[in-house]
Amino acid sequence: DLLSDDCTTGSGSGLPFLVQRTVARQITLVECVGKGRYGEVWRGVWHGESVAVKIFSSRDEQSWFRETEIYNTVLLRHDNILGFIASDMTSRNSSTQLWLITHYHENGSLYDYLQRTALDAETCLGLASSIICGLVHLHVEIFGTQGKPAIAHRDLKSRNILVKSNRQCCIADLGLAVMHSQGSDYLDIGNNPRVGTKRYMAPEVLSEQIRTDCFESYKKTDIWAYGLVLWEIPRRTVVNGIVEEYRPPFFDAVPSDPSFEDMKKVVCIDQQTPVVPNRLFSDPVLSALAKIMKECW
Repeated sequence: DLLSDDCTTGSGSGLPFLVQRTVARQITLVECVGKGRYGEVWRGVWHGESVAVKIFSSRDEQSWFRETEIYNTVLLRHDNILGFIASDMTSRNSSTQLWLITHYHENGSLYDYLQRTALDAETCLGLASSIICGLVHLHVEIFGTQGKPAIAHRDLKSRNILVKSNRQCCIADLGLAVMHSQGSDYLDIGNNPRVGTKRYMAPEVLSEQIRTDCFESYKKTDIWAYGLVLWEIPRRTVVNGIVEEYRPPFFDAVPSDPSFEDMKKVVCIDQQTPVVPNRLFSDPVLSALAKIMKECW
């Protein structure tokens, strides 16, 4: 079974390259389940099993290349990181398509899930804690033959987190990730002109004061973004029969597609952080999460 979680080859999480190519060419695309600037995500079927196929737009080739590189060189098997199956450059309709094939999670992104689902405190905690488990696995360097470099995500947000059928999360989209190894002190930033999502940018990114030569700086920006995701989840959690509608962070302070300058004004100049609903403090779990999100900011 090529989709089992424990099949690895060499140092990376992927199958051998020839097998990846074979798998890609045996997939039938069934339905488009997501669209964005990056391209499209399709549900595909391979030997009767659902898989997710991310088809990158040609202008985002560097994200495909980076994600492919990381999955194929780093052992990233973890319950809370999206499971990689294969990557392929394929020719369809006389144009080149860049495919990334991963496990399929029918609940979709955390962003989608929160739009349509009100949570109880236990589910809220499960979602929040599983994301940080995945992020810790990315951030930590593991030594030895089964080791991995430290990785910072750089585009953590609710749209880049998927909800599994057990209502645990897994982190997706490593197209902007940076890697660091202590031994060589080598910081691998990749070659991607894309920047992260403006709404989730940390103050030091918006003020252009981030130390781009320092791996710790990138980890800190992930923690800022995690704090914002952590704000999104409890708002959709029912306490005493009350729940808010889903809203993105800073929904009340910036437009729906904020500019860099919009975010810089709110976060750096006005030094705003999202308002935490008072009702969360009447629940022990949610008040603990509220405390953690504030520590992230």
